[in-house]
Amino acid sequence: MNTIFRLLLEKLKESFFSVIPIVILVMLLNYTIAPIPLWNLILFIISAFVIIMGITLFNLGVDMSLIPIGEHIGSSLVKTKKLPLIVILTFIIGVFITMAEPDLIVMAGQINGVPDSVIIISVSLGVGLALVAAFLRILFQFRLSYILITCYILAFILSGFTGKDFLSIAWESGGVTTGPIMVPFVMALGLGLASIRADKTSEEDSFGLVSLCLIGPILSVLILGMFFTPSGGSAMTVPDLDSVSDIGLLYRLNFPEYIKQVAVALLPMILTFVVFQVIKIRLRIKEILKISIGTIYTYIGLVLFLLGVNVGFMPVGYQLGSTLFENNSSIVLILVGMVIGYFVVSAEPAVFVLKRQVEDVTSGAISAKAMGIGLSVGVAVSVGLAMLRVATGLSLLYFVIPGYLIALLLTFVVSPLFTSIAFDSGAVASGPLAATFMLPLAMGASEANGGNIYTDAFGIVALVALTPVITLQLFGLVYSIKSKLAKKAMVVPTTEDTIVELDYSSPDQEDESSINVTDEYNRDNSGISIDNAVSTGYNEDSSFQHADSVRMEGNDG
Repeated sequence: MNTIFRLLLEKLKESFFSVIPIVILVMLLNYTIAPIPLWNLILFIISAFVIIMGITLFNLGVDMSLIPIGEHIGSSLVKTKKLPLIVILTFIIGVFITMAEPDLIVMAGQINGVPDSVIIISVSLGVGLALVAAFLRILFQFRLSYILITCYILAFILSGFTGKDFLSIAWESGGVTTGPIMVPFVMALGLGLASIRADKTSEEDSFGLVSLCLIGPILSVLILGMFFTPSGGSAMTVPDLDSVSDIGLLYRLNFPEYIKQVAVALLPMILTFVVFQVIKIRLRIKEILKISIGTIYTYIGLVLFLLGVNVGFMPVGYQLGSTLFENNSSIVLILVGMVIGYFVVSAEPAVFVLKRQVEDVTSGAISAKAMGIGLSVGVAVSVGLAMLRVATGLSLLYFVIPGYLIALLLTFVVSPLFTSIAFDSGAVASGPLAATFMLPLAMGASEANGGNIYTDAFGIVALVALTPVITLQLFGLVYSIKSKLAKKAMVVPTTEDTIVELDYSSPDQEDESSINVTDEYNRDNSGISIDNAVSTGYNEDSSFQHADSVRMEGNDG
């Protein structure tokens, strides 16, 4: 119980620092350049704390239930050793886990003219196929960069055929899909699947799954856009409030809907685990109880999260974007967007994990602090570009095609592990706040500008997911250059080769004929002992020194 309580406090701290920067920024904007009605501001603050509690319980439940479920299912799938069965079940699991993704549920609700279920099923099918491709890559050791190049080129081609209004929605779907349910579950599933090979690359293979699950939905929704067209404007409605009782009524009316919605979303995944438990996994009662409690936390957290987001967070974000554009110039909108992007990603808990991961991979050559600043600046630029699109109506393709081409070209000069982590990182920055606050903010500004939200506002999450990929690839390039320079800096001493003659004639003469190699080196003023004769040292002025080769000649006595 103490362990769960400590974990709960840790998750509360993480969720608090994720949401509170947005609350502070909204308060500052409200009292300076974008005032909103008092009761709407109170609704926003109440909703923010509901979201904090929701994310806290949800993340606690994910750690206790979803991640263990993913690991157990992944390892049990591998143990069947039946490739067709593994492929089919991996596809089904990918579909089911995506249906429960909260960010996807939120985005689908913002598209008029297309049923929410059509969007969710289309995206889920894309993730299912991507997860199968990821497993086959692990099994047959395909290079991730080649698969990504093929998929993104196909996405560029399909973008020329899909409907104009569906284009940004399709590219948006990748960022919102890789959210707080899918990413940890897929990473855990990947660790289980990668255990099929116990070689030195199996850990690397667990990376890259998320990157494929990001491009998979983009392809499936681009195809969907050939047959469907969204209609009308935003589905967002801003409540008219006069008292606390109005806020309470708003929550009370929406609460039953999200209880039902979350139950439907989580049910397929729970049933999948039950089937595996009965047939294959067969965990002990204690483990089942822990997973069951975690599932309850996940359920309650997801209900609170969606309730807070839909009742107060998104409508006020939409209203703020509209007021911000009406009262100020486009330049102010872009600058505010950049500030929001910078602070949102800097407070994202998953970013802290990513920074430590990169610092470990590079053995400290790339510091966590430098990574944090790089990611924050990158996301700030991406949100600024998104607001530029809102103001000018520029196509999303002007940004995603050059951006991903740069990222894909960099895969040829950075290590495969860096490539995998970089493309996985797109899911890190595009967290819950991107879909639930920044997208409504862009939608409000777009409609205030008289624009089309489907072509101008949608795409902000896609840009937020793009910049970390480029940022990490550039850090990978810097690391690669540093490594090459370090190798070139290895200075070979100019001392003459030391010839050491050893006489093996008899044991009795061993003491007389043995030569102290260290003394011999000292006479040559090399200052390097035999222990360091074949090793590389690093001195205070950061220049590498490598000992000259030692040729040892012996006679036969």
